[in-house]
Amino acid sequence: MSDRLPSDVVVGALLRRVNGAGGFGLVLARGDAQAGGILVVLLERGMPVRVVEHGLGPAGDTVLIDSTPEDRPHGPGGDAGDESGSAPGPDFLSAYLNRRRARDPDLWIIEVDIAAAERFAADALLGN
Repeated sequence: MSDRLPSDVVVGALLRRVNGAGGFGLVLARGDAQAGGILVVLLERGMPVRVVEHGLGPAGDTVLIDSTPEDRPHGPGGDAGDESGSAPGPDFLSAYLNRRRARDPDLWIIEVDIAAAERFAADALLGN
């Protein structure tokens, strides 16, 4: 038996924390209730900033992994994020999430929009 909480419990806790703190969180794709991976899209003022998920670090401990796609388009033209090119655009991000979900149908995809979104994700996914 694993010490890991079921995925649906972790997702529920994350959404309750975000919504309780005045933010907005929702399930974009529902995965396996027991053991599905959890991918969290971090938004800031409605714009995607990063994508994170939990995984194993070099020492075997559970860590938050930056899964933001690296091959995203940059700049203000076309399907881009902000002018600095640091965030993926909505269409590009949607295509990335669809590809991830096609490869892993058990994957949960959660979106949270709140200040310090990464802290909320870390608290829920890493059990802090």
